[in-house]
Amino acid sequence: MRYYFHEHAETEFDRAVEYYEDCRHGLGIDFAQEVYTTIDRIIQYPEAWSPMSNNTRRCLVNRFPFGVIYQVKSGFVRIIAVADLRRRPDYWLNRG
Repeated sequence: MRYYFHEHAETEFDRAVEYYEDCRHGLGIDFAQEVYTTIDRIIQYPEAWSPMSNNTRRCLVNRFPFGVIYQVKSGFVRIIAVADLRRRPDYWLNRG
């Protein structure tokens, strides 16, 4: 199974990497690796993670307060958001 990022999800992912890298050298890379590990888990077990709606699920990222919000569509995983869990919940709903 393959995956792709919604354009806003990719932007928020890049911003989070930059933020963590500004906090401490190497931390941005650690964050990116954790997100990609989370995506690998999603690809292996797409139905295993917490449902957010009928067709949207969330898998939590280890070590960081983020979740990967995704949908499975036609053999692809669509990453809707790399969501900072400290933000307003459901801010990503209009991306569906």
